[in-house]
Amino acid sequence: MPQYAHPEVLVDTEWLAAHLSDPSVRVIEVDVDTSAYDLGHIPGAIAWNWTSQLCDTLRRDILSKEQVEKLLSQSGIGPDTTIVLYGDSNNWFAAWAFWQLKIYGHKDVRILNGGRKKWIADGRELTNDVPSYAATGYKAQQPDLSLRAFLPEVRNALQNGGATTLIDVRSAQEFTGEILAPPGLPETCQRGGH
Repeated sequence: MPQYAHPEVLVDTEWLAAHLSDPSVRVIEVDVDTSAYDLGHIPGAIAWNWTSQLCDTLRRDILSKEQVEKLLSQSGIGPDTTIVLYGDSNNWFAAWAFWQLKIYGHKDVRILNGGRKKWIADGRELTNDVPSYAATGYKAQQPDLSLRAFLPEVRNALQNGGATTLIDVRSAQEFTGEILAPPGLPETCQRGGH
C-alpha cells in the first residue's frame, strides 16, 4: 500500500476493497455527473446528489446542521462510522462532501485516492445493486467555522499581507473568467474570473 502523509484521510482501492464488507464503513459516491452511479458503482456504495443533497439551494450555501443530520441518518451513518467518499472528475464533489462533514464534526471521513476512475482502472468490481441501510439518529456537532473562510476574513488577510496564500482549484479558463463553470455544469457563480 502506498504511504500517504495522512493515511487517515486518503485510502487506496486495495484498502477499500478489503473493507467493503466492514459494517462500520460506509462508501458514498458523489459525482459531478449525477447519473454515473446508475451506470455501476462500488459494491455497497450509496449515492449523494451534490445538487440536491449537499447544497442548500435556498441559501446558496453548505448544508445546515439539521440537513447534515437528516442526510447522514438516512444514509445509515452513525458517529463512529468510517465514511469513504469517491466520485468522478478528480473527486470534486467527494471533496466538497468531505469538507462539509468535517465542518460538522464527523471524525472519520476519507477520500478514495483516484476516485471512480482509479477504481475502474484497477479492474475493481462495479455493481448496479442499490444497498439499503437502516436509518440512524445522527447528531452533528455545531459547525466548526474555523474550517471555512468568509469574504471579510479573506479580504482582511489579503489587505494585511502576511503569510496568507489563496489556492484556486478551478481550471485556468475559470480563473481567467473565460468560462464560468466546467463544461456541462450549470453556471452557478455570480461572475467570472478571480
